[in-house]
Amino acid sequence: MLDSLLNAATDTTTELTFMSTVLSILIAILLGGIISLTYMKTNANGYTQSFSLTMVILPAIVAIIILLIGSNIARAFSLAGAFSIIRFRSAPGDPKDIAFVLFTMAAGLACGVGAFGYAVLFTLILCILMFVLSKFNFGARKTLQRTLKITIPENLSYDDAFDEVFQKYNVQYELKKIRTTELGSLYELVYGVTMNQLTNQKEFLDEIRCRNGNLDLSLTMSPTTSEY
Repeated sequence: MLDSLLNAATDTTTELTFMSTVLSILIAILLGGIISLTYMKTNANGYTQSFSLTMVILPAIVAIIILLIGSNIARAFSLAGAFSIIRFRSAPGDPKDIAFVLFTMAAGLACGVGAFGYAVLFTLILCILMFVLSKFNFGARKTLQRTLKITIPENLSYDDAFDEVFQKYNVQYELKKIRTTELGSLYELVYGVTMNQLTNQKEFLDEIRCRNGNLDLSLTMSPTTSEY
């Protein structure tokens, strides 16, 4: 029954006509809107308007390309040569963003070949899957990796000066680097720390400040980098 319904909505042999072209583009835009809305609802880190709009129109663009190519091999090579002169320059994207781009391109590809039934089915299944994974916070880490920099006076022993604080807040730590500052009158300690998401970072830093004489202290939001 389901197979017959999908086949009824799928026709990969239809010739390129005005009505079939309009139908492919409209369905591609609709699916792009659904995918874009899913991305916005499941992206806890925020999103940009430009990327959301791109996901709406990208399936239609892919569908148009497939419609223009059809089964003409010469046209496919010509189109590939035309696109080869385009240069895309962008920062490496989030893996989730890349997955959504591939998602929208797949929807556009399905619309371009006339597989409307499968395009709608796959889009709905994957969108529901993304909602479920986002709802259960699938893959989220329970611990946070941070870089802790502590400035201490030269008369303070850094070997075990903060062990008690680390143990109190159940923070795993590793001393990465030691260097002198202010002409040798101060030391800067660089720790790689791993803490629970529920750890009160303000209280943790306050106790560190009480032990280092309220000197400079920083907790960065990324793991230790190559500069150390």
